[in-house]
Amino acid sequence: MRKSVARRTTVTRSATCAVAAALGCAGLFALPSSASAAAGDLTVQYHAGSTGSDQAEPWLKVRNSGSSSVPLSGVKVRYYFKADSAGPSYRFACSWAVKGCANVTGTFGTLAHPTATADRYLEVGFTSGAGSLAAGADTGDLQLRFYRSDWQSLNQADDYSFGAAQSAYANWSKVTAQLDGAVVWGTAPAGNDPTDPTDPTDPPADGASLFDDFNYSSSSDPKIAANGWSVRSNSGGPGVPGATWAPEKVTFPSSGGNSVMNLETSTAGTGESTKQTEVLTKALKFRNGTYAARVKFSDAPKSGPDGDHLVQTFFTINDLKAPMADDYSEYDFEYLPNGGWGEPSNILYTTSWETYNPDPWQAVNQHTEGRQSYAGWHDLVLTIDNNTIRYYVDGQLFGTHDAAYLPERPMSINFNQWLIDLAGQPSTSPRAYDQQVDYVLHVKDQVLTPAQVAAKLAAYRSAGTTFEDTVPGS
Repeated sequence: MRKSVARRTTVTRSATCAVAAALGCAGLFALPSSASAAAGDLTVQYHAGSTGSDQAEPWLKVRNSGSSSVPLSGVKVRYYFKADSAGPSYRFACSWAVKGCANVTGTFGTLAHPTATADRYLEVGFTSGAGSLAAGADTGDLQLRFYRSDWQSLNQADDYSFGAAQSAYANWSKVTAQLDGAVVWGTAPAGNDPTDPTDPTDPPADGASLFDDFNYSSSSDPKIAANGWSVRSNSGGPGVPGATWAPEKVTFPSSGGNSVMNLETSTAGTGESTKQTEVLTKALKFRNGTYAARVKFSDAPKSGPDGDHLVQTFFTINDLKAPMADDYSEYDFEYLPNGGWGEPSNILYTTSWETYNPDPWQAVNQHTEGRQSYAGWHDLVLTIDNNTIRYYVDGQLFGTHDAAYLPERPMSINFNQWLIDLAGQPSTSPRAYDQQVDYVLHVKDQVLTPAQVAAKLAAYRSAGTTFEDTVPGS
């Protein structure tokens, strides 16, 4: 992981900063405007792909009957149905789409005014990758489906938007369409407004995912490597000169009845006595989508005197192939409990990187910071789509970064804890700090809300799943 003292700048820093950045780089490889159609210029066609009881298959086409192009990212279509019992959640999947399933989203919501034929809806949207819909064109097939999370039978006959006789595409007013928030097609169930916000509590299904609950016996457990992780032992930055990376200081204790990964960093005030820790995926195969982890930051050492300039992290990164290379990518959560990089006290940074030059130091990045204590457990979520990078802390939006910093190449997923320098605490007394990680999750090409992340985590743990990796190699 390349870390530097220039977390808060996009311009050249001093020679001292350049040296620190170069030390960090040594260890790296080891590891819009839119056109709008007039109201009524969108129509939705529907075809009942399935009339069975195991899942519903609303196949849809959206047509632009207007005279100007429409960005599909501004289009939302709602299909209304009645839940089959009080408790079940639902899962969305795209079987096939002319626009590409990766560019189609599905979110469930609850109607404010339930009727005899509808109390829920599926809202279908599009990412910016779906492009625009030209005048007179349609999206082509959207072969969609949804099902109960418990896979029990569902009854489509009492669903408002269902049409058993619709064996071919035809205009269907029992689905609604919105364009940039305005309703332009269809009629919602009586008493309900199609512009009501979604209630995104059911996570999208069928997305390629990495999930790890860090249920291992020790840093030498062969399952760690088999599951695609590397516990770092090679030399190099970031960190103080002479420090080493110590696999034996990565342990897996129990916390709250669940196994967690503990990263310990220790020092006695010299580079040679400093032991740092890092765990990272061996593969660089993660790009757009959702990244999430539950991380415990620490303000105070577990032993010895306090005050070191420590960095506790969760981040994604790829390698810098040349100074200022434009295909470099890095997205960081970094907590400094005792300050550093010119900060006098605790601060949390989120930083999105375009590129950098280690010497002379020059960085191109965007950052958000919170100057307060973040000691304790925190839910960290990072989402990347084709437009925006968003960072969430404990369910709240922490920072939004621009499209200029989107990744061009796949990355690894990393956790590490290391010392910027030894200036914060010059004592030679031994001290040690802990950072803990409860789980990590990546869902490829899907932007999940923090609530959806929590639901997906609960589903894994309810099923007894401690590890899954269905993300294809890059």
